[in-house]
Amino acid sequence: MAQDNGGKQLLHLVFGGELEAIDSTTFRDLTKLDIVGIFPDYKSAHVAWKAKAQATVDNAQMRYFIVHMHRLLDPDSAA
Repeated sequence: MAQDNGGKQLLHLVFGGELEAIDSTTFRDLTKLDIVGIFPDYKSAHVAWKAKAQATVDNAQMRYFIVHMHRLLDPDSAA
């Protein structure tokens, strides 16, 4: 599914897991990371992130993140 971004895919990864402390981004157990998926645009990644974040709201140490994979794949791009 290509987006109208000048022919470029703007891939985003959504993942999360339990952190060692709420003021940290160090995961408690890397083998238990929840890889939600890779999405073709930020909007769909945000929808997935929000659903997971809301579903785990009772666990203060559980955090989900959106990674802009397109920036990692092509760091010189201004997209």
